[in-house]
Amino acid sequence: VDRTSHIRLIEEAGHQLLFLRPRRFGKSLLLSMLENYYDVAKADEFDKLFGELAIGKNPTPLHNQYLVMKWDFSVINAQGTLEDIKDSIHNHINNSIEAFVDCYQHLWQYQIKINPQDAVSSFESALIAIKQTPYHLYLLIDEYDNFANELMMGRSEINPERYKALTSTEGSLKTLFKTVKSASGGRGLERVFLTGASPILMSDMTTAYNIAENIYLKPYFNDLCGFKEPEIQAVLNQVVAECKLSPEEGKEALKLMQAFYNAYCFSDMDNELIYNPTLTLYFLKHLQQHCQFPRQMLDDNLTMDLNKLFYLSRLPNGRAIIKQALNGTPPLTLSLLANRFGLEQMLKNTQSNQFIISLLYYLGILTLDGETELRQLRFKIPNLVVQKLYVEHLFEMLLPQDTKREEVRLLAEEFYQSGELQPICDFMTKRYFKVFDNRDYKEVNELTIKTAFLTVLFNDAWYMMDSETPA
Repeated sequence: VDRTSHIRLIEEAGHQLLFLRPRRFGKSLLLSMLENYYDVAKADEFDKLFGELAIGKNPTPLHNQYLVMKWDFSVINAQGTLEDIKDSIHNHINNSIEAFVDCYQHLWQYQIKINPQDAVSSFESALIAIKQTPYHLYLLIDEYDNFANELMMGRSEINPERYKALTSTEGSLKTLFKTVKSASGGRGLERVFLTGASPILMSDMTTAYNIAENIYLKPYFNDLCGFKEPEIQAVLNQVVAECKLSPEEGKEALKLMQAFYNAYCFSDMDNELIYNPTLTLYFLKHLQQHCQFPRQMLDDNLTMDLNKLFYLSRLPNGRAIIKQALNGTPPLTLSLLANRFGLEQMLKNTQSNQFIISLLYYLGILTLDGETELRQLRFKIPNLVVQKLYVEHLFEMLLPQDTKREEVRLLAEEFYQSGELQPICDFMTKRYFKVFDNRDYKEVNELTIKTAFLTVLFNDAWYMMDSETPA
């Protein structure tokens, strides 16, 4: 799948860019494409890497014209004390600068000094050396907010104090981005491209780095990461032919991928639906190797998103929003998607709906679903993989004991085979609804009952066995 034609659009979009997509959507691969395209050290490989691709047939003048440095914040450890986290940040930046120095060692007239205790000082030293070369720096920052998100919600706790300390005026992260901002003012840094999952960290750093242009909602970047259905169909046809499967089985495979992996939309000006690339490749790889569909449709790499649902359900109105999303009645709507909001705003009761729905969208747990008659943006759960995350979250929240969950699973299996619902009804009245608190009973209606039965009876494996009749 060739996305190199987007390089020209990225180049024209600006010099400091922020691009957001959910986890496991191919952001790191996107940065690898940019790195190989702009790196002066890869000039001799341009035809080999890009010659047959769209950008290779019509390249921009800036190809292979930059020194490229890459930071990957997903490797920064968010555990331990605040000092431990700061040390992890400095160690990663220093290691990245050392790799950068080694890559372009033939260019240096000035010896770059690595300060083990202060990566900002190391970066400043690198900028001095860069200014003495004929090139400028292109800085790629992958998952810029990953470890900050882990601090904020990784343990399913609403305890933002360490997160706030990291983004405070004295925090090392804020200092680092202040330096990046300063370096772009004629000190050798010409372009920055950041990827991440949400705009929260960028907003909370306020003036430390307020020069990045948001490109994640622009319609011509809707398909920058992810697959379109015709692209999947072309690959699927090859796998079906190799496995000697019937055309009907090929149609069934596409139908399964539509139900489990499709329906992401990342711009309110575009209605083309995008497939999750990690899950699509997981399915296709299994099909190619075994010539049958995988029994489990959810790649384990995405199960950690369940922690984010636990966190969000503890925010003001978070639990009600999650239940409403699962029911789809009434649909979740916003007059405007929030694209700049910090943690303090999200925690406020009076404004939390807009920010929680927006954050669920950025995390890929909701997606855009057109407009209402009043031109409000409508949101929905994109597919069955994500719906399963919602169901499992509510199931564990309402039945925290493993023994009770196992008991009701056995009752559900009996219902699948016999159609006898009474044992489940007895369980619900005697045990399930007893865990509801007064807030739940205050808001109870028929959708509450529907949600309760959905959490108990949902089974995506049965959907696979008979996709005509979703469980």
